[in-house]
Amino acid sequence: MSTLFQQFTNALAMGCLYGLVAIGYSMVYGILQLINFANSSVFMFSMYFAFYSISVFYLPWYFGLIVMILLTILLGICIQRVAYQPLRSAPRISLTISAIGVAYLLENLATVVFTAVPKSFPEIPFLQEMIILGNGEWRVQRLVIFVIVSMVILITALLFFLDHTKMGIATKAVSKDFETSQLMGININAVIRVTFVIGSGLTAFGAFMWGLKYPQISPTVGSMPGTKCFIAAVIGGIGNIKGAVLGGIILGLTEIMLVYFFPGLSGYRDIFAFIILILILLFKPTGLFSTKITDKA
Repeated sequence: MSTLFQQFTNALAMGCLYGLVAIGYSMVYGILQLINFANSSVFMFSMYFAFYSISVFYLPWYFGLIVMILLTILLGICIQRVAYQPLRSAPRISLTISAIGVAYLLENLATVVFTAVPKSFPEIPFLQEMIILGNGEWRVQRLVIFVIVSMVILITALLFFLDHTKMGIATKAVSKDFETSQLMGININAVIRVTFVIGSGLTAFGAFMWGLKYPQISPTVGSMPGTKCFIAAVIGGIGNIKGAVLGGIILGLTEIMLVYFFPGLSGYRDIFAFIILILILLFKPTGLFSTKITDKA
């Protein structure tokens, strides 16, 4: 039972990480009807930001986390301004192609700037220590608790922002009807900037936690996490924030618990995400928790 509890908490934490990054995909899609494929490269760059902040400039990890989030937000805003904003009135396929181009550009830029030699993500002993619960049989890593608690706080803050602030309500309005919101006087550019700020910030936080769990950094490190987070968004219903969170949790629980109960499948762990994606597209293509989507073409 103690091992089962530890695996369950690990799976829940992994699902929370998937859900955090999946929110970025869902929010951008809800506003621009764009799958932001560049998000996986943003994820990778944010890990390098953390590495240089903590390991090279010797900042305390909490300051390094703040610097990492700020630099990632700046990168996200620059991508939106340079690659997406000029194509806003172009056909939707043009935005998608631009996103794919940005992803490859950033990946190759990282190879040139940071080299392809893997680097080790900085260790934070405080978060990687084990906490003993009960009579000593129940163990859980501090990082797991930190991720789950942070997830609850961040999602609660985001939902409060969307439901109770002027900009949040404007963001929800734009996601429902882009053209009508523009005619009603909503500052579309400001809404899109806020969307990329939130998405990039959550991606940075998720990347930091991911680096603590899987400490090797390379220019391709964001490919698989980015793909899985996109799958989590599709599972929950892309464009739906709560659905993205639940989709991430479902994906994390499925991956880790299946490997726990069937250890022989550990080498096929990454395949589970794609199997789930295929099943969702076959039987519920709009996602498990989707809302009615209005075509904005």
